[in-house]
Amino acid sequence: MLSNEVPEHPCVSPVSNQVFERRLIEKYIAENGADPMNGQPLSEEQLIDIKVSHPIRPKAPSSTSIPAILKALQDEWDAVMLHSFTLRQQLQTTRQELSHALYQHDAACRVIARLTKEVTAAREALATLKPQAGLVVTQAVASQPHAGGAGEPMEVSEQVGMIPEIIQKLQDKATVLTTERKKRGKTVPEELVRTEDLSKYRQVATHAGLHSASVPGILSLDLCPSDTNKVLTGGADKNVVVFDKKEEQIIATLKGHTKKVTSVIYHPSQSVVFSASPDSTIRVWSVTGGNCVQVVRAHEASVTGLSLHATGDYLLSSSEDQYWAFSDIQTGRVLTKVTDEAAGCALTCAQFHPDGLIFGTGTADSQIKIWDLKERTNVANFPGHIGPVTSIAFSENGYYLATGAQDSSVKLWDLRKLKNFKTITLDNNYEVKSLVFDQSGTYLAVGGTDIRVYICKQWSEVLNFTEHTGVVTGVAFGEHAQFLTSTGMDRSLKFYSL
Repeated sequence: MLSNEVPEHPCVSPVSNQVFERRLIEKYIAENGADPMNGQPLSEEQLIDIKVSHPIRPKAPSSTSIPAILKALQDEWDAVMLHSFTLRQQLQTTRQELSHALYQHDAACRVIARLTKEVTAAREALATLKPQAGLVVTQAVASQPHAGGAGEPMEVSEQVGMIPEIIQKLQDKATVLTTERKKRGKTVPEELVRTEDLSKYRQVATHAGLHSASVPGILSLDLCPSDTNKVLTGGADKNVVVFDKKEEQIIATLKGHTKKVTSVIYHPSQSVVFSASPDSTIRVWSVTGGNCVQVVRAHEASVTGLSLHATGDYLLSSSEDQYWAFSDIQTGRVLTKVTDEAAGCALTCAQFHPDGLIFGTGTADSQIKIWDLKERTNVANFPGHIGPVTSIAFSENGYYLATGAQDSSVKLWDLRKLKNFKTITLDNNYEVKSLVFDQSGTYLAVGGTDIRVYICKQWSEVLNFTEHTGVVTGVAFGEHAQFLTSTGMDRSLKFYSL
């Protein structure tokens, strides 16, 4: 009934009493669940088979003669040839269009690459123009009274840099900070996350798209002190990235370094960030402008450490050239540059004390040196580590210094007694890459082979994260330790909180 042909497997529908081909009616019931003739419900179980002897189906009249069969084959062949010809034409047209599009894309890429190169060159020329001019003028003025001495002009230039006004500015800031810290005293801020809550922190977000996948690895991390939603990272891909934690998007990608970026700092009150690299430069960037506003050329080798003075106007840097430098971020001018000639060893890291009058440097021969900035003298040394010092961090209370080296240990030093009062021994081959105290000085985070958080004074471990698949290169606390963030060689930026 459905096919207008004699059924091979006939069956009867008890609903309409019609005969159907079983194969066809089953398919119809599966799709519609009803009889095709009157639309009433019908199931396969209701169908009644009709027993018949299988008839021989007659051949179609057109297929009974040889000429008719040959004609059918000829028609089929002609149709296939025509279709093949049409497909070949379409393929040729598509190939031409693709070739044209690829040519246009290649030309566009060349133009973009050339323009990008020209823009970068122009920005670098603009950024380096002011600081170079400043340096030349300073040295020229300094060298006039001492034209006879070959080695004196550089020394006088340094003296001109550290003028009494600057030293007084540093002293005034230190006095204010010391007073503020004494007012805070030993009370812990009420908003600070308690230890029992901190121990429940888990990974809540991870972002892997900040830096290039072809040169994987985020090497440095910092948070904006005035808005810890803003995260700053430096990568092996030579880029500096500013990321918004709340919006989960990149605010700025800053390009200009010619080698990887190993240190980054976010300015506490301005929309400015700093970065240092093995290309021996320190760069000052505008986040809003997305461009480099200053290049500080303080060193002749890799810059290994970077720290911003509490005034927000000066940068401390350390380098493999064995010098530490103190520079003005407004002019890009190096105010003073000092080395310990007796030690003759590369510096690996540098950090200001919270008051800003002393600072610490780590060396490649496992020493921690404490320096007086005003006098530019080495006032204390802390031996005890084995291997190059990888990270140092001063506590906000001003009394503790944490240091890490390639000996799988973290040492705590009392700056009042100038001695090591605690050593946290980590697993064998544990790499310590980053140390940071929270703003209250209550917690210490260690980043390296994994992430560990210790509570100060008891020095007991309250947290351990192993989510990174590569070495952890940076850790940082959010405001009042409301969250923890980390970066690693696996190219990811991770956040942890309740």
